[in-house]
Amino acid sequence: MTEAERRAREVKARRPPRKPVDPSHEREQIEGRTTEKWIDEGSVRGVAAGAAARGASVGEVEPAEKKRRPAKPIDPEVTSELVGALGQQRGDRLSERLAQASEALDRERYQEARRISGSIAKEAPAVSAVHEVLGLSSYRLGKYKQAASALELAQELHSNPAMLPIIADCHRAQARWSAVDRVWAEIKAASPSHDILAEGRIVAAGALSDQGDLAGAIELMSPSTKSPKVIREHHLRQWYVLADLYDRVGDPINARRWFTAVAGQDSDYEDVQYRLRSFGR
Repeated sequence: MTEAERRAREVKARRPPRKPVDPSHEREQIEGRTTEKWIDEGSVRGVAAGAAARGASVGEVEPAEKKRRPAKPIDPEVTSELVGALGQQRGDRLSERLAQASEALDRERYQEARRISGSIAKEAPAVSAVHEVLGLSSYRLGKYKQAASALELAQELHSNPAMLPIIADCHRAQARWSAVDRVWAEIKAASPSHDILAEGRIVAAGALSDQGDLAGAIELMSPSTKSPKVIREHHLRQWYVLADLYDRVGDPINARRWFTAVAGQDSDYEDVQYRLRSFGR
């Protein structure tokens, strides 16, 4: 156990339980920077197409007018935690710094977000939001061991199911298969929203395919074959992964079926048109 983790657990043991968080508000806070799109390792690896692409660090130089834009204030509850741990003056100051880190993360300045949040974590190790920003920025930079450590500490301090698929993918990137299985079990036990469950399923299936168990990956993805009343983004992600898996096991009929289902909802989704043309459509 690191010194930061020891201090965090001591502080957590002394303070009252955190009040429940509105799940819809929590999703709004993290949407767009956490579990965007997950694609199996075939033509594409890991978290795909977007700011969450593995190892893709984005330049941090921005026009001056964008740099001067003030960061959005963070959740008042997080500010209260910082003030409670460090006092009014220092707590308010670090609240501003955490807002800057969160803004940097949203704007894909991952090195900056990681640097700021890492500094705050040394002073406020018991504030879960700090570790979330640190973990997410590390994840975007391809630092999966550090990302998993930070996000798992954040989970100990304040459970957030939306972080679990990312933690699982950090373990997948390190070929820590038993850890992926453990987190996937946590996701299922948490009964989260459908999109979070879908992200977790895709990561777990991806881990099986990484180990050469394509049949097992297809079986794990089978719940996604049920016809939903309303088709949403996470359905397309699952169908694409399923189609890719079928393509890789040499089943063009089912592969074409699911690529066609994706294209029927979004003709420009990923490389679906290319994949369909490969079947002679």
